[in-house]
Amino acid sequence: MDDTILLKISVILISYLIGSIPTALIISRWRKGVDIRRVGDGNMGARNTFRSLGRKLGVIVALADILKGSFSIFIARWFGMDLNWECATGAAAVLGHDFPIFAKFRGGQGLATSYGTMLVLFPIISLVGFAVYAVVFLLSRNSNISASIGFASIVFNLWWFHLPIILLVYTLILLLFIPVKKLLDSGRLREPRIPAR
Repeated sequence: MDDTILLKISVILISYLIGSIPTALIISRWRKGVDIRRVGDGNMGARNTFRSLGRKLGVIVALADILKGSFSIFIARWFGMDLNWECATGAAAVLGHDFPIFAKFRGGQGLATSYGTMLVLFPIISLVGFAVYAVVFLLSRNSNISASIGFASIVFNLWWFHLPIILLVYTLILLLFIPVKKLLDSGRLREPRIPAR
C-alpha cells in the first residue's frame, strides 16, 4: 500500500479514536459519580449532561466534544491532507462520538463534535451559525429549534458564499445523520432511567 494512503487511513483511524473518547461519561462519573447513560434521556452528550447534571458540566462536555471534532481537522492539516481528506477525518471523529469503541458503541448524537469540525473548516460561517443559535435559544428556550435554525443558517451561507461543494455536502450529510442517530437511539432510550436532577 502506498505510504501516503496508509498515512491518511491512519489519521482517519486516529480521528475515530479521538471522537470515541466518552467525555460525557468520564465527566459525569468523575464529578457526580453517575453514569450519564443512566440519567435523563440516557443520551451520552452535552444536552443530556446539561439537563441532568447542570449547566456547568453541560458546558464542559460541549466544549470537550467540540474540541474532539476540531482536533481531528487540525491533525489532517498537520499532515498536509487536502480538503476531501479533512472532511473524511472530521466524519470519522463524529462517527467515533456517535459509536465510541470505548463505550460499547453507545454514544451521543454528534451535534457538538460536528460543529467542532465545521468551526475549523469554515470558522466565520460557523460562528455566525452559533450566533443565530444563541439568539434563537434566548428567545425560544428550545434547543432543538435553535440548533435547527443555526445549522440551517450554516448551510445557507455555505451555498450563498460559494464555498467548495464538498463542504456543503459534508455538512448536509452530518446534519441529516443526526435525526437518523436519534431514530437508532429511540429504542434504547426508552429503557427506564433515573430521573434528571
